[in-house]
Amino acid sequence: MIFMKNRLLRRLLYGILVALLLYFGFIFGYGWSSDWQPDEGPAPLSLTQNSPVQMAGDSTLRFVIWNVGYCGLGAESDFFYDDEGMWYSGSSMTRSPVELVEKNLRGAVGFLKNTPADFYLLQEVDLESDRSHRVKQYESFAGTLPGYAAAFAINYNCNRVPIPLLEPWNAYGKVLSGLATFSRFQPSAAIRYQLPGQYPMPDRICQLDRCAALFRIPTPKGKDLVVINIHNSAYDPGDKIKAIQMPYLRDIALSEYAKGNYVVLGGDWNQCPPNFRFDTFLPGNTQGYKQGNIPVDFFPEDWLFAYDPVTPTNRKARDPYVKGETFETLIDFYLVSPNVRVQSVTGVPQGFQFSDHQPVIMEISLR
Repeated sequence: MIFMKNRLLRRLLYGILVALLLYFGFIFGYGWSSDWQPDEGPAPLSLTQNSPVQMAGDSTLRFVIWNVGYCGLGAESDFFYDDEGMWYSGSSMTRSPVELVEKNLRGAVGFLKNTPADFYLLQEVDLESDRSHRVKQYESFAGTLPGYAAAFAINYNCNRVPIPLLEPWNAYGKVLSGLATFSRFQPSAAIRYQLPGQYPMPDRICQLDRCAALFRIPTPKGKDLVVINIHNSAYDPGDKIKAIQMPYLRDIALSEYAKGNYVVLGGDWNQCPPNFRFDTFLPGNTQGYKQGNIPVDFFPEDWLFAYDPVTPTNRKARDPYVKGETFETLIDFYLVSPNVRVQSVTGVPQGFQFSDHQPVIMEISLR
C-alpha cells in the first residue's frame, strides 16, 4: 500500500514537473519568437499632428516633464513587481482597476489643460495596453493639446508580458507604450534614438527597449533648439545598463552643442542628479531602496542639471502612497547646454494622486 502511494506521488510530481517545463517552455518560446527588436541608432519619427507656429523672438520657453505611470500607478495603487517580484502578485496589484486608470487619466489631462507650456515631455504613455485596460492615453493627451506638434516613440512593445509567472490568469499582458512629445512649435525633424544596453536573457524578451525622442526646432538665432525626451532603464542593479545608455545620450547632446545648437534633455533618468542624496526626503529611512547618481564629472562642468531640490518626483510603489511613510526620491529633471539660461525649475507637489511620479516645470531662455 505504501509502495503504491509513493508510486502515485512520484507520478504526480513528475506530471507537475513536466507541466511546468512545458508552461515555461511555451512562455519563453513565444516570447523569443515575438520579441520586438527595433533597429539600433536613429530613425525618423512621424508626427501625429502638426503645429502652425514657428519659434520667433527671445521669449521665455516653458517645459513640462512627467512620467504619467501609464495612468495605473496613482496614490491608491501598489505594484506587484516592487513587492513580491516576478513570480506572484501577493497582496499587490498586477494592474489597477479601470476606474483608477480613468481617474488618473482625467487628472493628467486636467493638469495639461491647466498648465500652459511650450513643450510637454511625457513618459510611460500607453497606446493600448492590458495593464491600463486598453485606455488610449496618447489619443487623450494629443486631443488635449490641439495645435501642438506631436510624436510618439515606442519603447515597450510586447505581445504578452507573462509575469507574475505563477499566475498566468493574472498576467501583465500586452503592452504598447512609449514617450509622448508635444511642441508648440513645428519641428524640422523628429527622431527616435534606440538606446544601447540590454537586459540579460530571459528578462530581455519582456522588458522595455529604451529610447530617446528628439525634436529639432529652428530658432530665429539661426541655430536649432534640440529637445530630447528620455526615460532610462529601471530595475537595473548597479546601474549597469544606464552606464551604457548614458554615454550614448551624452554623445548626442555634446554633438548637437558642438554645432552651436541649444540642447535640453528632460524626463525620467531613473537615477538622481550628481551629488543629490537619494534619501533626502526620508533621511536614513531607505526601506531597502537604493538609487544611483549621475557621476559628477559625467558632463562638462558648464552643463547644468536643473531640478527642484525640495520636491520629490518619484515615490516607490511597494504599497499605496502614505505621505511621510512612503519612500520618495528625485529622479525626474533636466539637463541643459551652456548656451541655455535656466530661469526657474519647480516641482509640482500633487501628493502622487495620478502617478508614481510628479511633474517638473522649467522656464528657460536662449543665450
